[in-house]
Amino acid sequence: MALVLAVDVSRSMSPRELTIQRDGYAAALNHPDVVRAIAQGAYGSIAITMFEWAGDGSIREVFDWTLVANANDADRLSAIVSASVPIGQRRTSISGALKHAVKRLEEAPFEGFRKVIDVSGDGPNNHGGPVLNAREEALASRIVINGLPLMTSDGPGGGFNIGDLDTYYAECVIGGPGSFLVPVRSWDQFPEAVRRKLILEIGSLPLDVPDVVPAQALPQPLRPSTEPYDCLIGEKIWEQRRWMFDEP
Repeated sequence: MALVLAVDVSRSMSPRELTIQRDGYAAALNHPDVVRAIAQGAYGSIAITMFEWAGDGSIREVFDWTLVANANDADRLSAIVSASVPIGQRRTSISGALKHAVKRLEEAPFEGFRKVIDVSGDGPNNHGGPVLNAREEALASRIVINGLPLMTSDGPGGGFNIGDLDTYYAECVIGGPGSFLVPVRSWDQFPEAVRRKLILEIGSLPLDVPDVVPAQALPQPLRPSTEPYDCLIGEKIWEQRRWMFDEP
């Protein structure tokens, strides 16, 4: 599997939240269950890269494509993430993150049998192109998109977030065969959620491993309404409230 970790660092997240997020990814990357899942895969290894994103074009690479086949490989990546310093940036462009992730997959020095984008975020798209267009471009390249919606409310930009972010991710962001999302409703859940998500994406561990839920068993945030979900909700909220951040 070729896996892209796309991590939200928009300013709606506080420095404390960015630190929790960084530490959660660092702990998950070399967790014994994750390493075991990699070893039990068909090829015994995965290729992985990670970048941080915010507004359209606000990209910071955390580490380049790396082959992970054992605990030593995983430890090196975990150390890189632990030593990184997340830098909050303005706006939220999930579409920009997806497009950059597709580009990274196209540039990968490894030919992954499965190509997966793992995108986390605490709000809807409000910058760059429409998220549906970016999703369709990824799916057309046979890339699977999984989501980690951060449904927290203690950051400084909560006014631009939505209460049904899990539904937004289900309707507007994730896609492809076997795609899934893992909602995070409080920051104390984050380390376990990242670890569980990586294990599900790698998909190699037996189902009786504690805290591991098969993708098809994850709760689906289906809406009772038959009305189409508004995947431009983030852009509309920004237009209503952009005066809060406009320069004088």
